[in-house]
Amino acid sequence: MQVQLAMREMWKYRWLYLFMVPGIIYFFLFKYVPLWGVIMAFKNYQPFAGLMQSEWVGLAHFRRFFGMPEFWMLFRNTIVIGLYSLLIFFPITIVLALLLNEVRREMFKRFVQTLVYIPHFLSWVVIAGISYVLLTTEGGIINQILIAFGYKPAEFLTSEYWFRPLIVMQMIWKDAGWGTIIFLAALAGVNLQLYEAARMDGANRFQQLWHVTLPAIRSVIVILFILRLGSFLDLGFEQIFLMVNSVNRDVGEVFDTYVYRVGLQQGQFSYSAAVGLFKSVVGLVLVLMANKIAKWFGEEGIY
Repeated sequence: MQVQLAMREMWKYRWLYLFMVPGIIYFFLFKYVPLWGVIMAFKNYQPFAGLMQSEWVGLAHFRRFFGMPEFWMLFRNTIVIGLYSLLIFFPITIVLALLLNEVRREMFKRFVQTLVYIPHFLSWVVIAGISYVLLTTEGGIINQILIAFGYKPAEFLTSEYWFRPLIVMQMIWKDAGWGTIIFLAALAGVNLQLYEAARMDGANRFQQLWHVTLPAIRSVIVILFILRLGSFLDLGFEQIFLMVNSVNRDVGEVFDTYVYRVGLQQGQFSYSAAVGLFKSVVGLVLVLMANKIAKWFGEEGIY
């Protein structure tokens, strides 16, 4: 009986389910089918022998990775840049969404939204090129301004001190505006009567923000925070690869760039697969832990 009712409901909303088919096919082909390749991390993969015929080595690649001197350098750099992204970039998207929500002139609001959305559509190659033009010591605009005020030019692009702040500033400029979309959608669903009741109780704009707006979108913030933890170690290969160089490598080399260097440039496919699998497992553990903690605090979580 329940199966028949479920089939009737599916037939009733058949067009909505039809819209899901392309997404299901995409995730199946590009997310689930490639999972069988994970066994490469436990083999000594040889292209001529093939994946199934290559020698099984078990956890040898993981032992090699954890025992190498570069492991703690990679782990430290990835964790620090990930924390910067989580503790600086993520809150800024919320603050920006709250500020945009407070704008009452619709035309000005749309103009600002468009202005902060545009950088998202630029590739990291363009972002790195703009950064070079602005920050290089050989005619860079920022350094020219510093020289005009009597300061020495700063080596932003080759300094270990400036590398991580520069990465975070690039993230904010490129994707902070785009990250406000979901928050603005959540803010649009807040009941306006709550604001009227708060004003009648004498609440000012900041008190309305703190006691009405933020609690109303708290569940959305928690869900996006959990999803953000899932990609905590996945900092994005393109940005780091374009900005890291031989001078700042000690603070800029992360798991993604290391996998590219040893996997594609040096041909150590199984070893790089083990590094990538380690990163994915850590991300999964972080998501499960964060979701469990969210449940303890009475939030919905992601499942």
